[in-house]
Amino acid sequence: MTELGNRLKEAREAKGYSLDDLQRITKIQKRYLIGIEEGSYDAMPGKFYVRAFIKQYCEAVGLPPEVIFEEHKEEIPTTYEDEIPVSLSRVQSRKSVSESSTRVFDFVPKLLIALFVIGALIAVWVFWQGKVGDKAPETQPSENQEQVAVDENQTTESEEPEEETKDKNETESKSSEDENAKEDKEQKPEQSLEAVNTSGYKTTYELKNADEFKLELSAKGDTWVGVYNTKDELLFEGLLKEGNKKDFDFSAEELAYLVIGNASNTNISVNGNQLEYKISSSDVVRQDIIINYEPKATQ
Repeated sequence: MTELGNRLKEAREAKGYSLDDLQRITKIQKRYLIGIEEGSYDAMPGKFYVRAFIKQYCEAVGLPPEVIFEEHKEEIPTTYEDEIPVSLSRVQSRKSVSESSTRVFDFVPKLLIALFVIGALIAVWVFWQGKVGDKAPETQPSENQEQVAVDENQTTESEEPEEETKDKNETESKSSEDENAKEDKEQKPEQSLEAVNTSGYKTTYELKNADEFKLELSAKGDTWVGVYNTKDELLFEGLLKEGNKKDFDFSAEELAYLVIGNASNTNISVNGNQLEYKISSSDVVRQDIIINYEPKATQ
């Protein structure tokens, strides 16, 4: 057992907590808590989570995490190695974007030349049509003008009622649609998901006016998650890799309790709408999300 492990264990016992008590408080698996006390971190998802779990352990037993990390920095693994792949992926992304932009710039001059040629051909065609029109035989201007005037008058007289009728029908139809939309909105209150309380690393939300409560967790990178129901039963716990998704139906539950090990790599969707973290994921990595569900009242 390491010096850090002894110090944490003594603080836990001074609080009167067993490992089971600490597991219930922190939502961290008992085997990970044992690993922290024994200084054995191999069973944990990664170095990143070792630091997050130790921080949560300290807060639960009343020790200042900043002081513990400073005094025992030789025993606690750093996350520098975990950050190297992220940096490399960003360099590759910038390179691919640069190559794509170069191909676009190469294509632009060719497009401009093609447009110029098409414009020149159109100008020649218009000029040729004008020359042909000038050579056409003249007809009796007075008769043509009278005929055109008569046709315009007839067209105007025949179109006016149709246009008035069309405008009237469109106005009535739009008015009817607006009234129906207004009635539907009044009768069917929209679903709402709002944060009602934030404390430390925990945020509580309320889901109201929803017919169902379907939850989706999707990973943008490595993230450790735990999912609990109303009875505090563990529904899922494990490490999600980039692209992994987990779906849950909490329609028959009163709440969902989520332990998110890496908030910046985890998207939470409720009934198809993405949940916004009220606590910055860059400031607080491990976050607990509690969603209280209030089903829509049946009429």
